[in-house]
Amino acid sequence: MTFRNVIVCRMVPGEESERVVADTFGYYDRTTRPQDLGVIGRTLLSFHDLYIHVIDRVADPAVTGQTRGLPAFQQIAEAIAPYVTPYPRYWKNPSDSVAKQFYHWAPAEPPAGTTTGPNRTIIVARIKPGAEPDVARIFGESDAGELPARLGVTGRWLYSIDDVYLHVLEQTDASFAAVRENHDTPAFAKIMEDLSPYISAYSPDTWRGPEDAVAKEFYRWRAED
Repeated sequence: MTFRNVIVCRMVPGEESERVVADTFGYYDRTTRPQDLGVIGRTLLSFHDLYIHVIDRVADPAVTGQTRGLPAFQQIAEAIAPYVTPYPRYWKNPSDSVAKQFYHWAPAEPPAGTTTGPNRTIIVARIKPGAEPDVARIFGESDAGELPARLGVTGRWLYSIDDVYLHVLEQTDASFAAVRENHDTPAFAKIMEDLSPYISAYSPDTWRGPEDAVAKEFYRWRAED
């Protein structure tokens, strides 16, 4: 089973930041074989002033002891430093940029219709401090019903870091369109209402619908061996 780390930082918004950061990781991912350190995938995303770095590993580094993401960690940190800076107010060292997983759900059997790898969507919002148990409870109750199957959900992971909430959603080929189609159904409306005391839009001035909460992927790497 793949183990995932999610890193959250601030990033200067704009295409230049994304290009420099993507080019930096692209160079070192091609030349240093991160898979030798247990890293098998990497996805970089942006959302307003946020930088989201998803690292897929073959095992939990807390178990294997292999915590380094790339042999050239220091060179990468220096190259992206003008664009990427810590987010949490309590930041003291790089480990403080790792979001905390507080909920995970997957169906006992994969939904029918999965013909390729799942589509991954990362939804970003703000979370009320200390609300993780309530949010986990709400999703646990919903995931026990029929809504996940209707949306083709193959996995759900919830993370928090400071006041940032990340909802990593994996679905079948139906992708995020199923969320739009079911947005006004009673089951979807109920979970949104139940979450409203705890979860709010990251940028209320620009939020108009579910798509406005989705992070944009700007770099992806997968190990070939």
